[in-house]
Amino acid sequence: MAERSIVTVTPLKGISNGARLLICTQSVDLDDPILGFFHRWIEELSKHCEKISVICLRQGRHSLPENVSVYSLHKEYGVSRIKYVFNFFRYIWKLRHDYDSVFVHMNQEYVFLGGNLWRIWGKRVVLWRNHKKGSFLTRLAGRYSHIVCYTSESAYVASFKNAIQMPIGIDTGLFKPDTSADPRSILFLGRLDPIKNADVFVEALELLSDDGVGFTADIYGGPTHGNEKYAQAIRNKVASPILNGHVRMHVGITHSHTPDIYRSHALYVNLTPSGSFDKTIGEAMASGLVVIVANESLRGVIADEFIAEADSVESVRCALQVALTLSEKRRSEIAKKSRVYILNEHSLPLLVQKLECVLFS
Repeated sequence: MAERSIVTVTPLKGISNGARLLICTQSVDLDDPILGFFHRWIEELSKHCEKISVICLRQGRHSLPENVSVYSLHKEYGVSRIKYVFNFFRYIWKLRHDYDSVFVHMNQEYVFLGGNLWRIWGKRVVLWRNHKKGSFLTRLAGRYSHIVCYTSESAYVASFKNAIQMPIGIDTGLFKPDTSADPRSILFLGRLDPIKNADVFVEALELLSDDGVGFTADIYGGPTHGNEKYAQAIRNKVASPILNGHVRMHVGITHSHTPDIYRSHALYVNLTPSGSFDKTIGEAMASGLVVIVANESLRGVIADEFIAEADSVESVRCALQVALTLSEKRRSEIAKKSRVYILNEHSLPLLVQKLECVLFS
């Protein structure tokens, strides 16, 4: 792709009147521990559209407005990939008169499957993709799309000519502070996969415990397929005598339960390397937690002492040591600053406003 030019989004008035949208996504399921948040995105978008049709790989429990219809490709029933593709083309043909724009969330495959037809039918296509890595297929999907949205400057698509940086879309009414949390309580919430560096986090806790530093930590999450051995190694470390009683392991939880989990902790650790603005970081900031990250794109937003090296146990230990010794006043100042930042830059209403502009302009 050519070097990215700056694309601005200007709020439009009245564009939602009669707006009809097709959304293609992985999951519509309130109980999905990773993608449950997208349910709220659909709800908010529905307020700005006459009609929304959603095609998803799988559907679970959902409660969406009457102007939203969900069509599953039936991955929840274990159908074959060929059947997915057949169902996908069947739906986009059947619904072709029911939508004017297409919003593809994360799955670029939808774009290079349906892109030619959507172009022929005059549909506007917007792709959301925030992964650090990409390929020829990503570039192809970018060419089929009118606009490509991302949140992190390190995203693969950030250099595309038609790319626009977007807010991460945090529901700040749902994620809000509670000052009653134990100031020495630490939360690690995410998949138990190597990319999340939970092993580095646990080893940093071991060093803190060796030094006699008091804390409690909760790890929520499970592995994706193929990473079971890695997850078991984490559990074995946590069960060691030095951490026993200080660290608790929990299975993955639904998105609807995460607000209470955030509010019951004072510190949040996310060691996913630079490349994406993990939404859990935004949720934790909106909830008033002191956040420790390994994401360089947040430098200047989060104080330098709380930006650690993803693969450095000592770096994470130092960041935790500083966070655990903060005064109440300093912790409160950080919490207020973090929430204001999310409200002003990454709230869900702001995201929906900008999506509305790129989808229907």
